[in-house]
Amino acid sequence: MEHDQRFKTLLRTFFADFLRLFFAQWAARFDLSRIEWLDKEVVAGSPESPVHVTDLLARVHALRPVEGIHSANDESWLILVHTEIDSGDSATRIREKMPEYYWQLRATYGMPVLPIVLFLQMNLDGVGEDVVIERFWEMEVNAFRFLRVGLLGLDAVEYVQGDNWLGVALSALMKIPPERVAWLGAEALRRLCGAPLPFTDRYLLAECVQAYLPLKAPEQAAFQKLLESEPYTEVRAMNQTVFEKGIEKGIERGIERGKLLGQQEMALSMFREKFGVTPEPLREHVAHLPEHELRALIVRLINANSPDQLGLTMSAN
Repeated sequence: MEHDQRFKTLLRTFFADFLRLFFAQWAARFDLSRIEWLDKEVVAGSPESPVHVTDLLARVHALRPVEGIHSANDESWLILVHTEIDSGDSATRIREKMPEYYWQLRATYGMPVLPIVLFLQMNLDGVGEDVVIERFWEMEVNAFRFLRVGLLGLDAVEYVQGDNWLGVALSALMKIPPERVAWLGAEALRRLCGAPLPFTDRYLLAECVQAYLPLKAPEQAAFQKLLESEPYTEVRAMNQTVFEKGIEKGIERGIERGKLLGQQEMALSMFREKFGVTPEPLREHVAHLPEHELRALIVRLINANSPDQLGLTMSAN
């Protein structure tokens, strides 16, 4: 699974947690129990403009009107939260695009728009606001602001110990003291194993940790050794759910090979839980899938209501 798809899936699943984690004051102004996703909508500009598709576009109900756009007498106060996910090492391009996206969304939907950018590989002093200023010589003719999160500017140790499960998973992408990388990975997995969440949600969060934890050879050895000690033996020993078994296999067989084996087990078990059986042709098919296709299959399994929706090229039912 590439950056884009992984984080679109994560944020769609944990969108309320995302807002509460980084923008609590804004989250408190919305009814996050009712979220309508419009992220597949095409945002069209003028006829000569290029066509854009937003990363994530959520329509939610505000708890109070936005002055100048809503009326106090309106039946409901709808707003858009537009989130872009940026995995580059420069903010220049997305900073140039955000004002354009904003005005296109305002024109298309006629609603207030809260713009956010999640920077996966940049510091940017963590959580805050960014501003894009357009000048006509010495005159400032436009100033556009958006909320932003630079994950590398956040303290991983603080977030891995927090009470927001998305924050625990995202700690793997934050600023980690070199001597604590192995501990942080083990701690994140330990906490996610015991999280009071559906196993598919726990899988998504743990997969993020496994994908992004910056383990090199020395840290990998320390990581595996740490999991043999208290209190991390539970990460290996837990066998109540398929989710924990997948993590256990991933750890025992080594990081790269183990991730693949754990995800094969997860895909087969998810299929069995949803559809009752795991036929032999499916097992053979999954065993030969490359990692990126296996991860994509797991994401499809989360939302599939029948085997036909999985897009498999072999008979699996």
